[in-house]
Amino acid sequence: MSDQDISTGETGAAWVPEACTLPTAERPLRLAEFDRFFDEAVRAAERVSARHLRLRLDSAAQVEETARDLTARESSCCSFFTFDLSRSDPDSLTLDVRVPAAQVDVLDALADRAAAVRRRR
Repeated sequence: MSDQDISTGETGAAWVPEACTLPTAERPLRLAEFDRFFDEAVRAAERVSARHLRLRLDSAAQVEETARDLTARESSCCSFFTFDLSRSDPDSLTLDVRVPAAQVDVLDALADRAAAVRRRR
């Protein structure tokens, strides 16, 4: 894991856990994908509990496709993440992100990264 501070706007690798199996060379690209997703799709974030982050997303169909693709790929290399994408109605899209207790620091950093990217808008 990088010791860079995500709030500095550096690479943001601080939230990438040691347990991640994504090849190191591919991590900056994945981080950029998440940054773009946080910037373009996330409308609000709520910390439901220490182990649960809820992201309210733009409800466009392309956002849903992007979220499904990105979370599927992330789950394949960081299997401790649980992602649940749901619609309570046609105009509402929610992404719930959960982690086990041992990975709360990763969720903290992910939530901080999402907030930092959204603040830069």
